Amino acid sequence: MGKLGKRTTSAREGIDRKALYPLGEAIALVKERANAKFDETIEIAMNLGVDPRHADQMVRGVCSLPNGTGRTVRVAVFARDAKAEEAKAAGADVVGADDLVEQVQAGKIDFDRCIATPDMMPLVGRLGKILGPRNLMPNPKVGTVTPDVTEAVKSAKGGAVEFRVEKAGILHAGVGKASFDAAKLEENIKAFADAVTKAKPSGAKGTYVKRVAISSSMGPGVHVDPSSVI
Repeated sequence: MGKLGKRTTSAREGIDRKALYPLGEAIALVKERANAKFDETIEIAMNLGVDPRHADQMVRGVCSLPNGTGRTVRVAVFARDAKAEEAKAAGADVVGADDLVEQVQAGKIDFDRCIATPDMMPLVGRLGKILGPRNLMPNPKVGTVTPDVTEAVKSAKGGAVEFRVEKAGILHAGVGKASFDAAKLEENIKAFADAVTKAKPSGAKGTYVKRVAISSSMGPGVHVDPSSVI
């Protein structure tokens, strides 16, 4: 068995793969096993009772984590003139209009979040095939198409996490770092689960939140009792 195999095996020891752990216990198990040489991201995976191929079962939204994500977020803003100046003053990392469109078309995407003023959307719309699959396309539903660029930049920098359900009804997000204390992680996870619950679409039938698991970047997943999260 290789090095990774031994590491993975030892990390899985003490975790009952079939058990549903209360959130506090699950966080402790994940934190104990986050022993990589970097500060691992704590991730949540939620299986939802939806089929996102139907428009009335799509789940998407944004959640401001009370304790932030722990990662440095690079923010790009599509804006002109006074709004471009406002974005720079708010701390945006990349600001532009036609020049920024050209950069993205050339494959230069050095940002994690993307914001646009409403007047820029005809221009930004051309980038749908590039930004869409990366979940970077500005969208008014999650507050990233807005005239209030100051608020949007601060929100993105301060721990706003966008979420969007994938084909199989699974939703993933980073909700903090392994270095966060357990109480802060618990607060973040509950805030995130609450935002997902509030985003329940009209077409969802039966059980909405089917399964919840948390893990660190390199660690095994731990199944969480959904009733301890929601």
